[in-house]
Amino acid sequence: MARIPPIRFEDATPAIKAEYQKVIESHGVVTNMKATLLHSLPALRAVLEWYTLFDRVKPALGERLAILFCHAISRENACTLCTTFMRRAIIKGGEDPDHLALDEREQAVVDFGRQLAADANRVSDALYARLAAHFTPAEIVDLTVFGALMIVNNVFNSALQVDLDESLDAYRIQPEQTFATLSPFPSSAIEGGVA
Repeated sequence: MARIPPIRFEDATPAIKAEYQKVIESHGVVTNMKATLLHSLPALRAVLEWYTLFDRVKPALGERLAILFCHAISRENACTLCTTFMRRAIIKGGEDPDHLALDEREQAVVDFGRQLAADANRVSDALYARLAAHFTPAEIVDLTVFGALMIVNNVFNSALQVDLDESLDAYRIQPEQTFATLSPFPSSAIEGGVA
């Protein structure tokens, strides 16, 4: 159960109602996360920058890989809401999120996402080199900040136990199973090059 109740449109102040309408116009719906963020307009606006960076990384990654990157981060952080949200996008794209076929470039992006979430201080030179083989410095800057904002989403949703939206019910994960199947990066991978 959510620790902070989402703002309901009918109970909102005029300023919050105006922002509520902006969210609907931009995103089509006010999710439980956004309705909770409406308690603080600066927090909402900061988190919504995720969409700006999503649009910036899509030309380099493609939408599919951008989603896989976010899924990797969310799984590594054991964020039920974000993992479920990204899982839905992967399934709607025609893939099984538990059995993805990734090429070298895609694997580098997914591994980078996982390592950002696990411990950004331990992004090895080898992992960075794998990423840099496919992306420009500007693309890596955008990707890193995009990943950091995904982590912000994870932290917000998990710490405040934001409820899953009804639209995600069909894709609901079992956290005990989904997050138990994560394989940790072996220390040799972090240091030597696989991760």
